Formats: sequence, structure tokens, C-alpha cells
Amino acid sequence: MEKTCIIFGAGTYVAPKIKPAKQLVIAADGGYASAKKAGFEPDIIIGDFDSSAPPEDTEAFVVKLKRDKDDTDMLAAVKTGLRRGCDTFVIYGGTGGRLDHTVANFGVLAYLNAFGAQGYLIDEHSVATAITDGKFSPPACAVGTVSVFAFGGNAEGVTLKGLKFPLDDYELTPEFPIGVSNETTDGKRAEISVKHGTLLIFFPRR
Repeated sequence: MEKTCIIFGAGTYVAPKIKPAKQLVIAADGGYASAKKAGFEPDIIIGDFDSSAPPEDTEAFVVKLKRDKDDTDMLAAVKTGLRRGCDTFVIYGGTGGRLDHTVANFGVLAYLNAFGAQGYLIDEHSVATAITDGKFSPPACAVGTVSVFAFGGNAEGVTLKGLKFPLDDYELTPEFPIGVSNETTDGKRAEISVKHGTLLIFFPRR
């Protein structure tokens, strides 16, 4: 059964629109305040607490990390969710604030693919996800701008269907963003696939 992990980061606050029935809630460092504001009681709070002090009035399991470490707090939260058997990750507060943190979280989306999991980075108006050697269709309600980028190297065999500007077995490169600002078309659900490589996909939040 699919198990969802909801993670709150310390970036720009974005309010969730739904609460999945089966969920693990993790606050990454300063994301604890956002989780509480959104009405979630975290099961786990993890971080080096460089942006906030460890909460004391909580029943959550608190994991304090060293400040000199290889993993970001968000990646540490994702690894915790994977160990708990989650395969769908919905990340709030992972954008805004420091631009380098946002880029690091794009890498987290690709990291999840290596474990057969799917991640969704939620912004105020859009959602980012990544696929590796696979295919993806945004929800039917996600009508509007769809952008597709090669991530971490060239993406071979890229095919876009159901969009205003289609591609067929195309090699997408990070240096040439031909996949930016595409659009959904009436009556057709977008289909995005890649044979070899990773795609970073953005679609409207609905």
C-alpha cells in the first residue's frame, strides 16, 4: 500500500490543501513551525537546528544532527521517510528563502527516484517532480504551464504528448531549455517520458 510522507521545510510557508489518510509527518529543522501552522503534529522532527531551537513541548521523536554533515536537513528527512517505508513524498517549505536550498531540493527529488519513490516539491503556484528512465502524467486538473528540463546531464529519448509543443524521442540537454513554458491542451492529459536520464518537471498546483 502506498504510504505518503509529508515533510515541512524551513522555506516559504505553503498551506497544504489536503491531508492524505495514510501519512508520516516529518518536520525538517525550522519546518516545525510551518507544520504546526498548517495543523499537522509531526511524528518526527529532524535537523541540526541552526535555524531554530529544538522544540520542547512536543511528543514527536526529535533527531538532532551534527551541524558539520554531508546531508541537508531535508535529505535527512527524506532518508528517514524511506526507512519508514514511504514511497510518495510531499514537501512543503522546500522553496523560497535561499536559492541554493531550493536547488538542493531539486536534487532530493532525483534522489528519491533511485529508490523507486516519487517526490513532489510544493510551491505556492506550482509543483516540481522528477522522473528517471520513466514516464509521468500531471494530474488532469493541472491545466496551464508545464515545463520540462534535463537534470544532472543529458536526457535521451524524451517524448512529450498532450502539450502545445510536442517532442518525440528528443535529446534534452541542461544547457538548452527548450522544454520551458509549454502548455496543456484542451481535452488531452499531458504524457512525459524519458528513456535514459532524469527530467525535472513543473506543473500547475491545483
